[in-house]
Amino acid sequence: MFRDLSVRYPIVQAPMAGVSTPALAAASSNAGALGSLGIGASTVPQARKMIQEARELTDKPINVNVFCHTPAIRDRAREAAWLQRLAPLFSEVGLELPTKIDEIYKSFLDDDEALRMLLDERPEVVSFHFGLPSADILTAFRGVGIKTMASATHPREASALEDAGVDAIVAQGIEAGGHRGVFDADLVDERLSTSVLVRMLASRSKVPIIAAGGIMDGAGIRAALDLGAVGAQLGTAFVLCPESAANASYRENLKSARAGITRLTTTLSGRPARGLVNRFIEHAEAAGGPPVAAYPVAYDAAKQLNAAAVKIGNNEFAAQWAGQGAPLSREMSAADLIATLAREANLIE
Repeated sequence: MFRDLSVRYPIVQAPMAGVSTPALAAASSNAGALGSLGIGASTVPQARKMIQEARELTDKPINVNVFCHTPAIRDRAREAAWLQRLAPLFSEVGLELPTKIDEIYKSFLDDDEALRMLLDERPEVVSFHFGLPSADILTAFRGVGIKTMASATHPREASALEDAGVDAIVAQGIEAGGHRGVFDADLVDERLSTSVLVRMLASRSKVPIIAAGGIMDGAGIRAALDLGAVGAQLGTAFVLCPESAANASYRENLKSARAGITRLTTTLSGRPARGLVNRFIEHAEAAGGPPVAAYPVAYDAAKQLNAAAVKIGNNEFAAQWAGQGAPLSREMSAADLIATLAREANLIE
């Protein structure tokens, strides 16, 4: 995979929608990794602009990630109950409780405009999270020379990806920060660790495996390679890079003792995702509450609440995604980080 793309190091800077930027993706690619942009939370015009801005900064390959979640099944009663659960927090920040919340992210599964944009812009790689688009879409990408990757959290998902003909599988362990890439959030999640999942997939699959989850340094990359992965994807490790979009609060928390306490929660978005524990999570997860609204409808409530809180200097309601390796975060430029990772993993020839 990396050799086919002429990417020097078997390192992927994770897409991280909302945190990755054209500057981060370009700097990562220029330094010898595969830089990535997460566009799942962007409109199509915003996504096109991000890709074009990255292209102005690098002529190296880039990866563009999209969300392939099943569109939300709306339940007004459930949504109203969830808003009532959050009512004390809205009151605390001086915001009137919303009367409704919306499906703020469109799934790539139903987004012909996004497909046309990607076929026009032709990033070297398109990757999928939460599932996989149709065979026709995969064929369209192959037809214009775009490589494909997709996340798997379990061998059954990996088998579906292999059968579909993706070029690489990102084995996402339970340690990973951000949204868990499960295809069906209603199924029992085995919560396999990165090492176990990588070993399972590498021993069975003919498709290259890229390890993801809890990998923060060269030793982690080397361990993934020893387990049979062809490379490693790192996300939290890049959040403190100056090129990322992380705000001051996010950065401060990652550099503090709070980085040592992460939790996998559905409360912020409606889908399981790992982040730094804050008052929103603690309040929303307290016993006796109603079920969370569906993804990404629940995210609309959390984002409205956080936007109001930030205006009064309160950052306790933000989604600050981070993996279990967060205490190993280092603050340096993307180029310096990749050079350090390559040296630590003995990747430099």
